[in-house]
Amino acid sequence: MKKGSTRILFHICLILLALVLGTAVAFAASHDAKAAKPTLTSDDCIKCHAKPPADVAAAGGKHKMVTCQSCHAGGHPPTVSGKSIIPKCSNCHTGKPHFELKDCLGCHSNPHTPRNIKIGTNVTDPCVSCHTKQIKQLKEIKTKHSMLYCSTCHSTKHPNVPECLKCHKPHSADMVAADCKKCHMAHAPKPVTYEDVPAKFCAGCHKTAFDLLTASKAKHKDFACAFCHQAKHKMIPRCQDCHGDKHPAGMMAKFNKCGDCHGIAHDINNFSKQPKKEEPKKEAAPHKAGKKK
Repeated sequence: MKKGSTRILFHICLILLALVLGTAVAFAASHDAKAAKPTLTSDDCIKCHAKPPADVAAAGGKHKMVTCQSCHAGGHPPTVSGKSIIPKCSNCHTGKPHFELKDCLGCHSNPHTPRNIKIGTNVTDPCVSCHTKQIKQLKEIKTKHSMLYCSTCHSTKHPNVPECLKCHKPHSADMVAADCKKCHMAHAPKPVTYEDVPAKFCAGCHKTAFDLLTASKAKHKDFACAFCHQAKHKMIPRCQDCHGDKHPAGMMAKFNKCGDCHGIAHDINNFSKQPKKEEPKKEAAPHKAGKKK
């Protein structure tokens, strides 16, 4: 081989070696740069996106337990599109969904405050899948409440528990909404059930009986209505349950109901108001003709 050809070949080899080494160095530098790329944390997100973390902290529910990256994974614009980092709710919330709305945001309008649910007007169907017990009560026990939409009472936002007294007149001046619930279940207000409620609450409907009782001098005055009318509304006790058989059998045979004498249970000592039971009429003695003088 000629001397000139050898020199050319040598230079070509040097150039190829330089290219190989340069490529290797560039690849290594790029790899190191990627490895050194910092990992974003929620603290980094707050620097630009202050409102979403504040919303989560205030009303995030279980979303408080996850980081920004738990939902918004896969990078950050402009390296990835904005839409691709907005997750689908079903990524985490699997299983049976709520009522089939167009999307979760129909109720949960802000995913950072998922419990702040805005409710529209004339709404019932979306409530059914979660509140099955209440819907069942409304259907089985027909009252005026059964004719209303859920949103009629539970308006504005979820969960909103309305004050009964916004629609219903109280039984007494000092009555509050919590007192209503001692007798009435919201979704099944009838039948009325109670344990121990003040007599003045009963007076709202039973004023005549209440007035008689409070004016009475009998011992019944000292008892609450619920002491005798226990457990449920319209329960009328037997006098014997407390008093036993106080009178001789002969008297009870003739007057077999306590009310025959004590006609008004709420004022039992006021006999002037008791219904009088007529005594059986005695037959007139047969007339005997006298002897003529």
